[in-house]
Amino acid sequence: MRKAEILRKKYPRFVFEGYFWKVSKNDLEIFFDFGIEPDIKFRPKIIIKNVSPELIRRVGDRVLNNLIFNLGLIEMLSYWKATCSPIIEIQAGRLNSEQIKWWQDLIIKGMGQFFYENRINWRNPNFLKIQTPPNVSRRNLDTFEGKLEDRYLVPIGGGKDSIVTLEKLKDKKKIVDCFLLNPSSAGKKVLKIAGIRNPIVVERKIDPTLLKLNKKGYLNGHTPFTALLSFLSVFCAVLFDYKNIAFSNEKSANEGNVKYLGKIINHQWSKSSEFEKKFKYYCKKYLVKDINYFSFLRKYSELEIAKMFTEYPQYFPAFSSCNVGIKKGKKWCGECPKCLFVYTTLYPFLEKKELLKIFGRDLFENKKLESVMKALIGQGRAKPFECVGTYKESRLAFRLSLKKAKKEDRIPYLLTKLNEMI
Repeated sequence: MRKAEILRKKYPRFVFEGYFWKVSKNDLEIFFDFGIEPDIKFRPKIIIKNVSPELIRRVGDRVLNNLIFNLGLIEMLSYWKATCSPIIEIQAGRLNSEQIKWWQDLIIKGMGQFFYENRINWRNPNFLKIQTPPNVSRRNLDTFEGKLEDRYLVPIGGGKDSIVTLEKLKDKKKIVDCFLLNPSSAGKKVLKIAGIRNPIVVERKIDPTLLKLNKKGYLNGHTPFTALLSFLSVFCAVLFDYKNIAFSNEKSANEGNVKYLGKIINHQWSKSSEFEKKFKYYCKKYLVKDINYFSFLRKYSELEIAKMFTEYPQYFPAFSSCNVGIKKGKKWCGECPKCLFVYTTLYPFLEKKELLKIFGRDLFENKKLESVMKALIGQGRAKPFECVGTYKESRLAFRLSLKKAKKEDRIPYLLTKLNEMI
């Protein structure tokens, strides 16, 4: 019997027990209580910085409770995944049948990579049941009915895409501010260059119990992080009075990575057009009516965005898109699919010396990245589980890079190998 099946039998019920919040030293502190029956408890924490009592009064307790309740629903996935319990019981608030169906759909599609990597079969009709006890009501939960200021909130992580969104909106003379979750050094540097002095900052603190379970071998894996950012950004938009939320998800996020149990698994599903459409509907019906949630870069390819990014050289020393590097305290690890993909999309548009300044080395000379290159262009077992472009985009980026290298009469190792393949 597989580990997931053993854990699902041992821990049949995950419970979203409740939440509470308080304003402490001008910060809004939010706590969630999750439990896995019979004996596991979690209390994660989210802190929204610089929230005055006046902001709370403007929004009202009932709206605030509704936003926090829904934030808890997306936050709980990071804890539910430890045992993948077949029942999720919502005691913190009431969901109607449409909402239950919406959340089940998000879990099945957004957790696809997690199911694939843990060899979990979600196709059984009884795989997951979301339920609310009959005595739970929605009496203290309201959607926000007021009007919001026509200005823009841009989620920033430190990568090139959000920089392009930020600068293009500034070019259009829009009133723009930024939202950051657990700001990285790259994110902070980007804000300084952009001249954003008062960003909205959120801290998310994982319950240490979850990390202990991970070390003990409980289930772990990818969760739909952009979905969490979406709920958080809407929360902050209502709290701080922004009508427009401009994400930076491009059209290539719609392509999946691998087929599993008859379904395409997409690492970037919560960045896809499908999720965006579903979230906009849910948001307007159950969270806030006067909101404009969208992706500013949806119509563009990764290659087009890379070319646009080269118009803003002031950000070259600061930006970073490498998750591995950030965890190690550096901007680029130089060894992962994300690093190679970003390097390849910038290569056709930048001088070699600029690339070397950014990445610190010529990634096309790294022989260890040959298998990564093959995976990016569709000659591997699966497209890497990273935020990278489509196979078609990657092939075009490598071909343009090869064309440029031939003109310079110096073809590096990876492009030599590519030349042999085509």
